[in-house]
Amino acid sequence: MIRQLLKLSRPRFWLYLAGPVLVGVAYGASSVDELLSFPALALFAYFLVPANVFLYGVNDMFDADADEVNPKKDDREGRYRGSRAVPVAVVVSALFGLSLLLVTPSVAWPWLLAFLVLGAGYSAPPLRFKTTPFIDSVSNGLYVLPGAAAYAVLAGSRPPLLAVAGGWLWAMAMHTFSAIPDIDPDRRAEIRTTATVLGERATLAYCAVCWLLAAGLFALLDPRAGALLLAYPALVATWVVGDVRIDRAYWWYPAINAAVGMVLTLGGLWGVVRG
Repeated sequence: MIRQLLKLSRPRFWLYLAGPVLVGVAYGASSVDELLSFPALALFAYFLVPANVFLYGVNDMFDADADEVNPKKDDREGRYRGSRAVPVAVVVSALFGLSLLLVTPSVAWPWLLAFLVLGAGYSAPPLRFKTTPFIDSVSNGLYVLPGAAAYAVLAGSRPPLLAVAGGWLWAMAMHTFSAIPDIDPDRRAEIRTTATVLGERATLAYCAVCWLLAAGLFALLDPRAGALLLAYPALVATWVVGDVRIDRAYWWYPAINAAVGMVLTLGGLWGVVRG
């Protein structure tokens, strides 16, 4: 059962939620001691595993039919087979998320609650954002919310709106890019997404535009951050020019995102140490 839940939580993608926490902590902290404060550690622990069990568990329960014809589920991702452990784990993970309200200041609560609402609403009816083209993309800005919450906890104030908007656009592009390998199985399952509506080439262009806008917004905060994020539209151009299959490139992004997140985090930590 534990092995099933861990596979369901997508270990390759754990840093997609926990990574933004590290970035938010690095830029929200004003001293080295704050980096290892209990709220910071609690947020990282929750968004490393339980939040992924919650997010992907809801997704897999309500996508069971479509996943039967999705080749990604054959080896790297598991299929939901009706196990009772999964809905129980999802509920427990959601309760863990709500318990964070007890150890964080109120300025972080909207970000935490928004994550839980969007995380469930993306896959579960009646909202089921993932079946509405472009809404599916916009709703996946939820990946920036753990970082916003972490920043708010340590800084005691809302994160810069430019950073939230830039991170939101980045997450929109990343989500839509990840939907490209699912175009065929989603169409067979009659699930409409941004990717199924646009097709592969137009979806790549959409992602490149979102990533360019994200880089521009971050550049207004710090030109170095903007330059770093230009790697993403550059990679899209590389895949197109090199005729790289997206279902192959998709699996490189956990490492790419980890590297970019590491540079961003180290930049924030350098500021804390110097301060």
